[in-house]
Amino acid sequence: MEQSEEKAYQWAKALCHYAGEDEVFFSDFWERLTGSEDVYQEFIYYLEHQTFCCKYKVAGYGVVDIMVWQMDHFKAEMDRGKDDMKNNGDKMLLMAFDTLLKMEKKPEYYVNLMQSETGTDYPGKYV
Repeated sequence: MEQSEEKAYQWAKALCHYAGEDEVFFSDFWERLTGSEDVYQEFIYYLEHQTFCCKYKVAGYGVVDIMVWQMDHFKAEMDRGKDDMKNNGDKMLLMAFDTLLKMEKKPEYYVNLMQSETGTDYPGKYV
């Protein structure tokens, strides 16, 4: 493993750990990440610059778009009294990259979710 790949491997492993994910999740995530040159490059860019490159998109959506969509769901979860990611930015970041990888395989499915599920409205919210 070259030095930059080793650094990415260690960071991905730490990110999974801090996100509360197990070794099985990490192994699967790493395999999918390294299998996607485009998402891997976005991941490396974030690792090196602590900001998003935003060059790669699937069906017009990039990792930042996914994070915004997930944030909306996160706020809805907090409204419901759940706070799985309340203080876990690592998990939000990891899940955004994970979703982008999944979106490569099933773009229509995730585009539909992003366009139809805002997360802020749910049955009983205003009761």
